[in-house]
Amino acid sequence: MERDRIMVVPPDNQSRQTAEIMRRFNDVFQLHDPSALPGLVAEGCVIENTVPAPDGARHAGREACMRLWSAIASEPGTRFDLEETFVAGERATIRWRYWPADGNSIRGVNLMRVADGLIVEAMGYVKG
Repeated sequence: MERDRIMVVPPDNQSRQTAEIMRRFNDVFQLHDPSALPGLVAEGCVIENTVPAPDGARHAGREACMRLWSAIASEPGTRFDLEETFVAGERATIRWRYWPADGNSIRGVNLMRVADGLIVEAMGYVKG
C-alpha cells in the first residue's frame, strides 16, 4: 500500500497571481456584482457545473461561463459563505456554503485553474 503523498508548495509569483484572481472571483459572489468577470475569464474557459446531478453540465467558452456565473452571482436572496480558498501555483480550491433564497444550504467545492492571468477551468462539486 502506497503512503499518502503530501505536497508542500512554497509561495511563488504564480501562486500570488492565482490568489489575487481568486479573491476577485470570490468578490463577484460576495458582492453580487458580476461586472469583474470579463477581466477574470479566459476565452477558452470551461466549467463543469454542479447541476444537474450526478455529472453536472459543461459550459464552454468565455461567454457561456460568464453567463452562468453572472446568473449565480446576481440571483436575488442568495449568498455564498466562503469556508476556505487554497492556492498552489495555477490551481485553487474554494470550499463554500451556498444559501439559496429558500433558506436551506448546500456545501461544495470548486477546483479552479488559472493560466496567463485568467480562469481557464472550474469544476464544481457538492456534498450529498
